[in-house]
Amino acid sequence: MTDKERFLSLCSQVRRDGMDKLIEWLEGTDFFEAPASKQYHCCYNGGLLRHSLNVYDQLRILIKAYPGLRVCEESVIITSLFHDLCKANFYITEKRNRKNEFNQWEAYDYYTINEKFCYGGHGSKSVYILQSFIKLTPEEAIAINCHMSCWDGNKDVGAAYMQTPFAWLVHVADEAATYISEAMKGE
Repeated sequence: MTDKERFLSLCSQVRRDGMDKLIEWLEGTDFFEAPASKQYHCCYNGGLLRHSLNVYDQLRILIKAYPGLRVCEESVIITSLFHDLCKANFYITEKRNRKNEFNQWEAYDYYTINEKFCYGGHGSKSVYILQSFIKLTPEEAIAINCHMSCWDGNKDVGAAYMQTPFAWLVHVADEAATYISEAMKGE
């Protein structure tokens, strides 16, 4: 199964009004081909898709580690697969130059940001876009909005994690995907 097939299979488990419109919108963006970052984790064609699936896998592991936390599978799918929805149509490829191993200049592709819709931070933009298609629970909105923790300048994120421990799990799953599973695979 390809990453896109797995992603769509997981999405088919979400039974919310507007999910079909969300998938249709995704198909019209570069979501399935975009990188997850411009130079760090999953910085390659399809990296955003791969990263989203990695976050899903890490979140499933974390939920098993905290059996007292009851979270429905729809929430796991939505928060992990769409936490970085704001990165659709966000990156563009430019040409840059560098010296190769023979000390000769060569052109290479480099991702850069081309923000077309400035809307607050990374998490809040993802929540905004997602809620234009499907209704989120408060816990899902908080988890997506706070998945960057204080990396996004959110000084009040600790209070959100106290009120909604699931949000902290989404943050940790994102970090585990980035700094452990993807780093180990060289993604």
